[in-house]
Amino acid sequence: MTIQKYLAAALAVIFLAAGQLAQAAGLPDFTELAAKSGPAVVNIGTERKSSGGGPEDFFGEMFRNMPPGFEKFFEQFGGSKGRGGKRPQMKQKSLGSGFLVSADGYIVTNNHVVADADVIHVTLDESNGKSETLKATLIGSDEETDLALLKVETKKPLPFLVFGDSDALKVGEWLLAIGNPFGLDHTVTAGILSAMNRDIRSGPFDNFLQTDASINPGNSGGPLLNMAGQVVGINTAIIASGQGIGFAIPSNMAAKIIDQIKSGKKISRGWIGVSIQDVDENTAKALGLAEPKGALVGNVMENEPAAKGGVKDGDVIIAVDKKDIEDASALLRAIADKAPGSPAVLTVWRDGKNYDLTVTLGERKSSQLADNRPGKGQKQRNEGLLGLTVRPLNKDERRELRLNKGEGLLIVDVTPDKPAAEADLRPGDVILKANLKPVNSVEELSKIVNEEGVKRGAIMLQIERRGDVYFRTVPLPQK
Repeated sequence: MTIQKYLAAALAVIFLAAGQLAQAAGLPDFTELAAKSGPAVVNIGTERKSSGGGPEDFFGEMFRNMPPGFEKFFEQFGGSKGRGGKRPQMKQKSLGSGFLVSADGYIVTNNHVVADADVIHVTLDESNGKSETLKATLIGSDEETDLALLKVETKKPLPFLVFGDSDALKVGEWLLAIGNPFGLDHTVTAGILSAMNRDIRSGPFDNFLQTDASINPGNSGGPLLNMAGQVVGINTAIIASGQGIGFAIPSNMAAKIIDQIKSGKKISRGWIGVSIQDVDENTAKALGLAEPKGALVGNVMENEPAAKGGVKDGDVIIAVDKKDIEDASALLRAIADKAPGSPAVLTVWRDGKNYDLTVTLGERKSSQLADNRPGKGQKQRNEGLLGLTVRPLNKDERRELRLNKGEGLLIVDVTPDKPAAEADLRPGDVILKANLKPVNSVEELSKIVNEEGVKRGAIMLQIERRGDVYFRTVPLPQK
């Protein structure tokens, strides 16, 4: 017997012993789940014309939406553009994963896997060890949730997976991920559900499942399965600087979007027309809330649904249709999940009381932010208690920001390590209100700070920043 055969036999004994130890320890056996679900997972390859051609282009689509710094991965492949940065046009390729959701060839994947592709190829897994590559058609996609639906034509029924209930998941339960990391077909990894409702700032509707199952570039679009073999998530993103930190789109969100795409319906989302932010402990204290929950309304847009329904600046939306709202992201998802034109009952906290307001939803559209450029030459005033320097706006600045005469105070400077800096106030911000009262002069601001802020231990400022309106709560020492 050769040394290779001895080594193979020894490894077989080790793996058998490891499996027996796992069973003895009560760990789950994933072999049946992997064998049953694996054939429904596909390898997706795309091609598109590009002026690039380096290794970074090959992996570019795979890494889209990854956290900053992940591009350093390219360095080990020699991914420099060279002098001048120009290269001849060539076909750019990317790799990702997906999974069949019907016997007639519908496939779910991430939008970033197939975005801007000229050609999409899907490689199917065969039980006899052979594979088949088919050309796929993009049925539709949704960039905001990073989902896409493909279709391949085949005469034979294909194995497929079904969606499970992601809301029924519990932190700590076992999950299985199947995909094609770095182009390695049908790689199976297992782990637990580490957390739910994760917001990683990759899109407006972040609500990811977090898992420690190993997920790598190329896993994008692959399924995250529960022990019943149901898809509870679509693997989408990783944190490059961490280990065992992967994120998946919850199946309950994905299933609704995929159904709309498959039926040919336009993906539409509800809209109320407000800028919102989370409620922190200091804000809750300033508003008299028992706990820091809900979404604080920074600004109500004119002639939009919220304004027509009676919502006001400074309201805290604590429930939608009697379902509690934990934070600003939860409100955004709750409204977007409803159809434009439908009614929504908003429960708001205002002046120490709850009010129910009925709002008829509009349709969500993309918006652009205006630029805010501080002016010069006006008298400045330092507010020592807050740690910032302010001055009235001049005529040109008010016109640019669409403010009325005498309205608002421009922040010129913020002192480090002072309350204003800790509350994320910045030079260029315009203070519109203090504790929901308009401030048109330095004296008005000082009066509110000294009479109300010091008494309550915090002051809430409404500010304008780059075309958006926010609230910032500044903690103050109490007398």
